[in-house]
Amino acid sequence: MKVKVIGAGLAGCEAAYRLAEEGFEVDLFDIKPKAYTPAHSNADFGELVCSNSLKSDDVYGNACGLLKEEMRILGSLTMQAAEASRVPAGGALAVDRDLFARFITEKIKSEDKINIVCGEVQSVPEENCILATGPLTAGALAEDIANVTGGGLHFYDASAPIVSAESIDMTRAFAGGRYGKGGDDYINCPMTKEEYKAFYAALTSAERADLHSFEKREIFEGCMPLEVMAARGEDTLRFGPFKPVGLRDAEGRSYYAVLQLRKENIQGSAYNLVGCQTNLKFGEQKRVFSLVPALKEAQFLRYGVMHRNTFINSPACLDADFSLRGGTVFFAGQITGVEGYVESAASGILAAIHLARRLKGLPRAIPPRDTACGALSEYISSPNADFQPMNANYGLLGAAATGIRDKKERYRYLSERALKNIREYKNTICQ
Repeated sequence: MKVKVIGAGLAGCEAAYRLAEEGFEVDLFDIKPKAYTPAHSNADFGELVCSNSLKSDDVYGNACGLLKEEMRILGSLTMQAAEASRVPAGGALAVDRDLFARFITEKIKSEDKINIVCGEVQSVPEENCILATGPLTAGALAEDIANVTGGGLHFYDASAPIVSAESIDMTRAFAGGRYGKGGDDYINCPMTKEEYKAFYAALTSAERADLHSFEKREIFEGCMPLEVMAARGEDTLRFGPFKPVGLRDAEGRSYYAVLQLRKENIQGSAYNLVGCQTNLKFGEQKRVFSLVPALKEAQFLRYGVMHRNTFINSPACLDADFSLRGGTVFFAGQITGVEGYVESAASGILAAIHLARRLKGLPRAIPPRDTACGALSEYISSPNADFQPMNANYGLLGAAATGIRDKKERYRYLSERALKNIREYKNTICQ
């Protein structure tokens, strides 16, 4: 039997890969390389747009780390690619974007059961498909999705600038992780009180890029532009992306504020400004970030950009198996309202598992709700009058109900329970 997967981002590639493993012939549709969305530029599939970080890799202390381990257990293609393209990032899992996308693309193209179709899909198929067209879905397909699902929602997302390593003034910076963890994976760019105040004044008065092409201006908290965050108060950044806590140089000195840089590629030739997603005009970005002493002569390899992300009102139209109620049309990825690279990829695996079971005549098998996968499945399908994109978090796993007072012990308990249950789930669906 042949199935369709529309979109070759993380969710779509995971879905196509899993369906092929389940024995199905897959037509994988994507507009690349003939065309690109406003945020994409790499001809390969699985392109990472906003950041090269897949966030924390702490399985027992971070819900996203737990989700990644659950995905490994379920045979995730994204996790295979991440291991093959990992760059040092302390406790986080960060990757070389180009190597990451290349790995995924080669895996997809080498799979005999996957037929790649380059072209634009303009309507929702009637059956046997997974739509994973991502948060930049537009045109006729977006209109048809809105008709099928009862309307679309959207928010704004932003990415951070990238600078060349050789242009960073290391006489004004130092390498090291917070509290000495993670070796020298980050470059820290410290600022005195006076330097930070000058930076803050420039940031909050800088000119922003035009957004007139968008209908609304709603900003998602998880990807808030730096200038919007700064407008909440002068110290907001010092308690967020510029927090100096736990960062000391070789002489043991602490600072008023610290901007961290994270490797963008394995060679270490490019660095991402951590937490500095922005919608400032390009010239303004250079002017403002050059006020950070270590970045005074920085060469910008890519400026930050902002774009609209679209997602459907999933609780109103999707079941916990990511299907449009009553049929074999499934959705996956950020368009469902899961937020983040890892969460999007996980939804692709789950949608594929469920579609495969549906077509094989097997009963529906939703992951237990006390797993990260199950918690996200429940979130996107449960009634919610104010549905917004959601990352994996321990709150969804019932952290408050454990009765364990110590946070580290509570999180470890939740992770150990989740991993036990996801392994049992895998055994169930693989019988």
